[in-house]
Parts: sequence; structure tokens; C-alpha cells
Amino acid sequence: MTMDRRTVLKNLGVVSGIGALAGCVGVQEQGEPGSSGGGSGNDSGNGSSDSGPSGTATVWYSLSESEKDEREAAIQRFEEQANHSIENSDISDMEKKTTSAIPAGQGPHTFEWAHDWIGDYVDRGFIADRGDELEVELDQFTEAAADAVQFDGGVYGLPHDSETVTLIYNTDLVDEAPESIEEMRSTMEEFHDPGNDQYGLSYPFNDPYFVSPWLQAFGGHLFDPEADEELGVASDEVVQGAQFAVDNFVPYMPNDPQYEPQASVFAEGNAAFAINGPWYLSTLNEKDVDYEVTTLPSPEDGSPTPYTGITIWYFATAMEDGGDDAVAARDFIEWYVTNEELLLENAEEQGSIPVLQSLVGGDDLPDTVQGFAEAVEQGVPMPTDPRMNQVWDPVKSALTKMFNGDAEPEPAMKQAAKQIRSNWE
Repeated sequence: MTMDRRTVLKNLGVVSGIGALAGCVGVQEQGEPGSSGGGSGNDSGNGSSDSGPSGTATVWYSLSESEKDEREAAIQRFEEQANHSIENSDISDMEKKTTSAIPAGQGPHTFEWAHDWIGDYVDRGFIADRGDELEVELDQFTEAAADAVQFDGGVYGLPHDSETVTLIYNTDLVDEAPESIEEMRSTMEEFHDPGNDQYGLSYPFNDPYFVSPWLQAFGGHLFDPEADEELGVASDEVVQGAQFAVDNFVPYMPNDPQYEPQASVFAEGNAAFAINGPWYLSTLNEKDVDYEVTTLPSPEDGSPTPYTGITIWYFATAMEDGGDDAVAARDFIEWYVTNEELLLENAEEQGSIPVLQSLVGGDDLPDTVQGFAEAVEQGVPMPTDPRMNQVWDPVKSALTKMFNGDAEPEPAMKQAAKQIRSNWE
């Protein structure tokens, strides 16, 4: 089963160049719902439209409490501008719900998730290629985002944000970003005092996505379908990265590696550093923590290489019927992913990292979001190959054993690799 990473995070509370798509007619006016395929006409910004049939799109997402109000406001804004309506639902277990509802014909027209499900969901017939119908050109987005929505020549969604993990520091405790691992360790050592509920670092260590910067810092990879040796979990380079993370970070963390106990200590002002993602910023803003975002310092002879994700609106198979409801879904998606005002609001209020080129190359993004955008440049996209689904859990188990002192990195990663190959068989 795929590691349901974003569902866990959202529900905790503390918590090659792409050209224009064939068949594209043009790009709609910024912030206005599209008018393709019999959908709503442009409303000239007056919030109403009388042309074209109306449809009702079913839209699923999984958000934290702090994000839900903004999403509902965005949907209301779309409905006021378009001749369509949206039936939206916040889903607590997106993987379980989509894999059961879509085959039964009860799924949404579109759902929001990171891009790494594409290969698996294409193979299982859950999502559809709608590239020939789009009025949005993929070169409006960053190259990584444009690549992320494609698989085997098809386009299975549209992107709106990127994500990765990077270093966050409490400015009440740390004067400036550390320039080296040694400097970071010195600060963690100075502040770390578990007896008084103070810690050097807040870091969900049982999650391969979070630990990927170090696992892949010395030239290794967890899984790369293009590499001579696809599975690199037990390679010398990945084992070196695991040992580096255990030696340099585990001693300064709370004694539970899971997300909530780790994230909560920094959110309460009781840790000098955190390694977390942009979804975490809304929690920190609610808690009124003074913080800055920076890139991860590099180890000697290495470079942090975190996994990155692209959040996309998937085209579920319900969009294949081509009716008014499918048009409504496509209009909503295209409006959402090209709406500069909305995406900038998301960046300012939620720490979202837009992938729309016009925003990425501008000066309007908050400094914290710019920090995450720089971290994204350090990383590599999560593989979309369906076999990646069998990589997450064995590596998670290995990291947990390392954290608890139950296994050294080398045997733990060798056991994980053995389990992954067994899963593939």
C-alpha cells in the first residue's frame, strides 16, 4: 500500500521541456473560468455568466483545519464567476476512498494529491488522459511541474503547488541560519535539554520523505527507474546517508519519531530547528511562532537531495463522459491553477509554493515561500513508477528501527531492500 503521507500530515492538526499541448486553443483570462467544450462563458469579471450549459463538478481534497476555510472561499469565488457549481468534500483517507469509490463509479471528477500516484492510478484505470481538451498550456508551469502531470505521453492532471522539506529555525532562539552541519549541531547541542522539554531539533524521522535529503545526499537514490541499479535502498551511498542522519540529528530530537510529537515541540516554541514542509507553516502561524525558512546545510562531500512533490488536480475517470459536469470540473481546475491572485493568497496564508511560471519568476512571494522554493531546487521529484509504492513502508520500518536503536543502518536498509524486492515479485 502507498504510504499515505499527506493524509497523515493534514489530519494531525499540528500540523524535458514541455511545449504547448496539441489542441490547445489559447489561454483563458487570468482568474476567469474557461469557456471550452460548452462550459461557462467568460464573465468579464462580473461574477456571473449566462452562456453555455451549467454543470456540477465533484471535487475532493484533504486539508488541515486551517486550510479548509480558504479552499471553500476559493470554490465560492469560482461559483460566483462561473455558470457551474461544485460539490466539494474534505476526505480523511484519500487513497482508501479513491481506490474504492472510483472503480464503483462513485468517485469525484477531480481530486487533489501529490503527483506520485500517477503511474499506479493510470495502471489501475482510476485517472484519464484529458490533454487534448485543455485550454491551458503546460509551459505556463515550471518544467518539473509540467513533467509531473504526464505519464506515458498522457496528461492526467494540472499542477498548482510544489512541496519538499527544508530547515526552519526559531528566530527567538537562533540568530541566523546555520551555514554548515557543524554549526547546526553546535546550536542544537546548546539548546537541547529534554528534562526541561527543550530540544535541538523537531524532525519526523520515521518518514522516508522527510529523511530523503540525507539518504540521497551522497550520490545515492532510494529508487530510480532510469538507473542501472533501480533499487538503491541498500547501496553504500544510501547507507552512508542513513548513518549520517542517525549520528547528526537523532540525538537532539524527542524520543518518538512520528510526525505529531516531533512537529508539536517546535510549534510550541520548544525546539531550535525543525525539518518540515510548507504545509507546516499554517500551524506555525496559528501558534504565533517567530521563524525563518532556509535551505538545508550540506554535509562534507555531500549535498541534501530531498524528494519533492507536485500537488495536482487529477483528472479522474468520471471526466471521461464529456458531459456538463466534466466540463465544470475542467473549468474549475484550469481556473484554479492559473489564478495568480488565488495562488499568491495561498502562498501568503498557507506557505504554498506555486509552480505557475509568472509567480515563480516574480518578486511577490513571501520570504518563507522563497525559502521553500529554493529547497525544491535542491531536490528530485518523487518517482511516479508504480513500484515506488512498495518502497515507502519497508524504508519507514528501517528508519524506525534505527531511531529506536534496534538496528544499525546497514542491516536495516538491507532488510528493507529484501522486503521491497519481495513485494515487487
